[in-house]
Amino acid sequence: MLATLFQNVSPIDQSIKASHILVILPKLEKLPKKYNLFGEESLEKLFVRREMKLTDLSCTPVSANLENGELCAWAMIDSSQPVFNQQTCMRKAIKLLLLENPSEIHIAVYGTTHQKKNFSELAVYATWVNGAVLPVRKNKPARKSLTKISLYGYKDAANFTLQRALAEGNLLARGLTVLPANELTPETYRQQIKKLAENEGWKYEEFDLNKLKEIGAGAFIAVAQGSDSEDAAIVHLQHNCKHNSHNKSVAVVGKGICFDTGGHNLKPARHMQGMHEDMNGSAVALGILLAATRAEIPIKIDCWLAIAQNHISPRAYKQNDIISALSGLSIEVVHTDAEGRMVLADTLTLAAKLKPDLIIDFATLTGSMRTALGSRYSGIFSNRDDLSQKAVSAGKKSGERVCVFPMDTDYEESLESSIADIKQCELEGEFDHILAACFLRRFVSDTPWVHVDLSACNHKDGLGAVDSEITGFGVSWAIEFLKSIE
Repeated sequence: MLATLFQNVSPIDQSIKASHILVILPKLEKLPKKYNLFGEESLEKLFVRREMKLTDLSCTPVSANLENGELCAWAMIDSSQPVFNQQTCMRKAIKLLLLENPSEIHIAVYGTTHQKKNFSELAVYATWVNGAVLPVRKNKPARKSLTKISLYGYKDAANFTLQRALAEGNLLARGLTVLPANELTPETYRQQIKKLAENEGWKYEEFDLNKLKEIGAGAFIAVAQGSDSEDAAIVHLQHNCKHNSHNKSVAVVGKGICFDTGGHNLKPARHMQGMHEDMNGSAVALGILLAATRAEIPIKIDCWLAIAQNHISPRAYKQNDIISALSGLSIEVVHTDAEGRMVLADTLTLAAKLKPDLIIDFATLTGSMRTALGSRYSGIFSNRDDLSQKAVSAGKKSGERVCVFPMDTDYEESLESSIADIKQCELEGEFDHILAACFLRRFVSDTPWVHVDLSACNHKDGLGAVDSEITGFGVSWAIEFLKSIE
């Protein structure tokens, strides 16, 4: 997370001493004289040299050195464009400054009061979320984190609590996801979560393998039993905001496979590369819990994390095994690389037992979702049409876009088994994302439920407001979604 000083100063002071300045403008055909813009003369010279117009800034932010050597970047935000486009423009502008590895960034916003509010919220979030350096193990890291962010032109009464909470949640998700699998094992992951729970005042509970065997969580155990180190567990965290007057309760569930070999159906090297990121769903769930806590979202949140590894070993589960899940359903194993739905099955069952008003699960679950959507959107499924509509709306408002997929009951014909209550999957994986959702639906009872298949968890060159390849997708979407159901 970003340990930095944030300074919110309302008037724009042309005499400020800063090495790196970001200027944010509304969409304009020409500059009003009243703006007295930072670096206006340098910007005009740049336009002449590059044969650009002022309006080109809405697509292409630019930067130039000012008279005293400061680096200034200019961006134009078109408020009529989708939030995702606005975030992308902001990210590109900030990147022009971050390339020089500054310790401070000063941001000046122009426009009407409403425009400045919007621009400031975008800028604070994008600067905060990109200002921190994700964990690396280089002797000489290429970047260092920002130590100070100063904002001029708009004063926020709440000091941008929500935007900073969203950024901290996103940074937590990305920071955990980037860790190598030899560092983030189920054991060390649980230790980090427990420490975080103590710091944030969350209730902490573990269902270790002994406890899971005792209660009959066979689907989770089937995956976990392939690891020599018996450190897998389902972790339960709970936070109840003191402002939760409506007594709303939401369960957030995350897949936490710290490394996925594919098990006996071993992945080829090309597909095993990056499988330390298969715990991203759990990291996103943790990021949501942190952001909701910091922003005081008035909802009780139960966070359930299915933490294990999918290893190959003599004890690992196999094709054609019949597994008895915690719900009592028997599962015919078809492919050992479909382990995510196995660990989630029992975790969802535990979450549903507390009878929340809503369950949302997050998982890097299927390759077919990435084939269907690419990595710019994530796919969602729900057993309630109104939740699907709210999910899409939250995607538009947050800039983390989602697409609804069908889950009609006739798809379940593909999961019919002659020897068990349900098949785990099919060997042919063309629409595995749909079958995976149909499978998971069997374990939430009739609880209102949204399933997020995180195809946008990783996108080359960044996505929306986030500049790193690991995107932390889901944190901002979830908070916006939760706000719609308060």
